[in-house]
Parts: sequence; C-alpha cells; structure tokens
Amino acid sequence: MSDIAATIAELQTLLGKRLNTNKAVLDQHGQSETYFALAPPDAVAFARNTQEVSDIVKICAKHSCPIIPWGVGTSLEGHALAIKGGVTVSLAEMDKVVKVYQEDLLVIVQPGITREALNEDLRATGLFFPVDPGANATIGGMTATRASGTTAVRYGTMKENVLALEVVLADGRIIRTGTRAKKSSSGYDLTNLMVGSEGTLGIITEITLRLQGQPDAIAAAVCDFPDVEAAVNTVIAAVQMGVPMARMELLDASSMQALNNYSQLGLPEKPHLFMEFHGSDASVAEQSGLLKELAGDMGGGDFQWSTKTEDRNKLWAARHAAFLATKALKPGFDGMSTDVCVPISKLAEAITDTAKDAADHGMFAPILGHVGDGNYHTLFLTDPNKPEELAIAQKLSHRMNTRALALGGTVTGEHGIGVGKMKYMAEEHGAAWSIMADIKRTLDPQNIMNPGKVVQVN
Repeated sequence: MSDIAATIAELQTLLGKRLNTNKAVLDQHGQSETYFALAPPDAVAFARNTQEVSDIVKICAKHSCPIIPWGVGTSLEGHALAIKGGVTVSLAEMDKVVKVYQEDLLVIVQPGITREALNEDLRATGLFFPVDPGANATIGGMTATRASGTTAVRYGTMKENVLALEVVLADGRIIRTGTRAKKSSSGYDLTNLMVGSEGTLGIITEITLRLQGQPDAIAAAVCDFPDVEAAVNTVIAAVQMGVPMARMELLDASSMQALNNYSQLGLPEKPHLFMEFHGSDASVAEQSGLLKELAGDMGGGDFQWSTKTEDRNKLWAARHAAFLATKALKPGFDGMSTDVCVPISKLAEAITDTAKDAADHGMFAPILGHVGDGNYHTLFLTDPNKPEELAIAQKLSHRMNTRALALGGTVTGEHGIGVGKMKYMAEEHGAAWSIMADIKRTLDPQNIMNPGKVVQVN
C-alpha cells in the first residue's frame, strides 16, 4: 500500500517549493483534452534534471507511490491522468537542446522541449525535425506515445525518428538505450520498447532524434471533391503510384465548414485534400502536376497550389486548429476525439462506413486525418446536458474501432491507448498483450509507473 503522506514529506525535503500540492496546480495536471473526468494527482513534482527524476522515483518506489510523467497534457486517451492518485512528475523545466550533431543530422534533447521550440532552435542549421502531430506537444510526450502526424506519410512516426534514449526506470536506475549510429544489431531493441510505452515502463529524460535537411522547395495544394470516397481514392492512387507526398490530409465537409468559420479559408464546404510536397523546384512541380491529374480523374474540383510561405502557413495553421475550430461550431459541447488506422486499400470503406454510422445516428462527427498512411480521426461533439449523446458517441467509436480491426488495422494510429482504448488490446494483440504485461511486471514490479494504462497487471 502506498504512503502518500510520507512520499510528499520526503519530496518536499528534496524539492522544496518545486513540490506543489496547490489544488489549482493539481487540477491542471488532472485534466485531459477530451471527455475523461478530472483525476488530479496528490502532488506535482517539477524536475530539472535526470538525477532529480531518479531521486523522485526512488522516493516514490520506497513508498509504493504511483508516478505519472507529464509533458504539456495534449494526449487524448487519458494517458497522463492520475487515476490511482500519486505524484505527477512534470518535465516542463527540462526543455533544452543538449547537442546538435549537424553533420550526422542528429540532435539530443530533453523531454520538455516542444516540437515548435525545437524547430525554431534548429532553424539556422538548415535542419528540421519532421514529426508533426498538430498540437505543440513535447518531444518527451511524443516519444512516450509514439506520436505520428501530418508528415508521417513521408518521414515516418516517432518510432522511425528516435535513435536513442535516456530513461529512469521504476527503481530509479538510469539507463541509456541505442546510440547515435543509424542502425544496430546489438541486443534487444530497448529504444523501441520505450517508444510508445506511455510512461508505464519508465520516465524518458533524454532523446536522440533524426533530423532532415530543409527542402529546397515546398509547395502546398488544396483540392475539393464531390464526396469523401473520391478524395480517398485519390489518396490511394497516389500512394500506390509512389508519389512522395510530405503531407496528405483529408477534411470532410463538416471539417471544412469549421475551418472556414474559424480560420477564414474561404474554400468550398466540400471534402478536401490538403497536400504538401518537398524537394527541388522541378520535383515539387512534377508531384503537384501528377496529383492534379489524379484528382481530376477522381472528380476533383479546383486544384490550387502555391510555393508562397504565407499561403502554406495559413493552410497548415488552419489544419492544426481543426480541433478548436470544430468545437467552436457548437460552443459548450464536449469533444470526444478518436482515431484508427487501416491498410490503405481499406481506407475508403472504413471512412465511408464511419460517416454513414454517424449520419444514421444523427451525430455531428467531422472526419479528418493523415490519410496518406491510412490514419483518420473522428471528433464526436456531444451536449454535456444530454448524457445519451455521449453514450451514442461511445457506441459509434466502438464500432469504428472494431471495424478497423476487422479490416486488418489498429484501434489507434497515433493517439495511443491510455485508459480509453485498453478494452481493445486483447482483441488486437491476442496473447501478445499478456507478454506486454509480463514486461511491465519485470520492469515495474510494484506497478507504480503510470498504473492503469496500456496493460493490466493485477
């Protein structure tokens, strides 16, 4: 049994005022961006370096106290909620670039730095970090949740872009996984074990990342379509032809209505593809021309493309604001966001069936997503004064998840499991889920690292 009072007393001695038990701070670290109920921790510890994280973990382990890592709280499946109480460890003050290896296209960072701050720091080097989940998440949080995003179709997810880690384990030991080398055949791949572990196996305190050279030319394009199926079929054709898109985003008519109202895009309120191409001037022009031709074959309308920075920034700022834009259509409503990922050949079927489900049940549920790799999202908006609407949204989300599994996909392409999608783990992974629990028991025998998430160990 955990001894919270003794834990807090020792942490106050270690951290002083950086151990906070103020209700406002606890509530801030006990909420999520979706429908989960408030679940505040008993205290929030603000760590400044790896050794402090280790010392915090040792004290919590001594008293069997749960530990929950915290970045900026942008996760959508309740990943960072203190559902068992305990101590939230904020990594916000560990936000530095440790070292840039410009010739090797690598950077080492602390977990609290956000992706936007990192790319701002890298600007003068001619390099950038490509993974873009939309929210200005921390690199540590993106690593822990194996984040993806708008550029994954070309540059991959966090799994492909993390080379090495420093991690504090459940007993306070500090380990390093991986190296700065591009590949290795040496031992078990502990780096990829930690990437996506959602804080259940350890706290990530340093990350070595792959970087990319800033492209010579970038073009953004938009095109409207008569229906979602035509837009998705354009994506499928582009992927199957091997067109090297940097971004390929689908937005349905409801999403376009939201973006027009919120970001003043002035585009037709029809399904759209937002696209981006990276490369040389010639290759960007060629890629754009090919997509224009494919879109036309599928019934696409006006194909607009531009290499102007201000045009691209306006387009992607609007896309990144889609969550807020959609919620703004129905002020006061709650949002339940969910995602799945399916094989690209099944994408049109999955999205069409999801849209029909929502329409048949009278639900407002815009669909958008990073469809270049088969990943799409639905945001169900529900009236908090009508609990039956949340029940319907959960029912439709369940159908969306089981449909993805039946089509050979996964219940989440980027949001992760947290507490919200644990119910599908056995169906998706079978006996392998129990192996995950065995790994958890080995590395965290007291079950203090973000307990109640991803696996069941009790």
